[in-house]
Amino acid sequence: MAAATATSLLSRRDRRWALAALPLTALTGGMLWFFRDPDRVPGTARVLSPADGVVQSIDPWPDGRTRVAIFMSPLNVHVNRAPLAGTVTSVEHVPGGFLPAFNKDSDSNERVVWHLDTELGDIELVQIAGAVARRIVPYLAAGAKVVRGERIGLIRLGSRVDVYLPEGIAPAVSVGQKTVAGVTGLDHG
Repeated sequence: MAAATATSLLSRRDRRWALAALPLTALTGGMLWFFRDPDRVPGTARVLSPADGVVQSIDPWPDGRTRVAIFMSPLNVHVNRAPLAGTVTSVEHVPGGFLPAFNKDSDSNERVVWHLDTELGDIELVQIAGAVARRIVPYLAAGAKVVRGERIGLIRLGSRVDVYLPEGIAPAVSVGQKTVAGVTGLDHG
């Protein structure tokens, strides 16, 4: 931001500085847009979407849970939110690759695996880095109490967030549906 401001001011004295000011100003604007973090009023559903994006897949798991995978493009807000109120029981960083988050093989990408003790039992949430996203920043540690829709972390640039709905919780979203973190309900409850 400082470089964009400085080159913009210098371009008033010498127009050649405008060649540097334009791309630096565009980059600064893009970064401000990407790192935006709007306030939100939590939705009314029991389980809320942890991410802005598009539902990429809904998969039944052998243990009875249902995985809802939400792909976040670089244009989405990348602050992730707690799907339910509860206590963070674990936050584990798992090293891995950096394939595009919409790729089926991205299941081996770098990730942060969260477990929340909630009124519905254990909720697992997985923040997955993508081809461009190289950093996942958890805001909380194990033992922290969270409320529905509270900010829990950030994934920089394009990525994916998976939430595992407990057995008996039917998803209320469909593949291709857009979600808003902390607002869109994932269940019929």
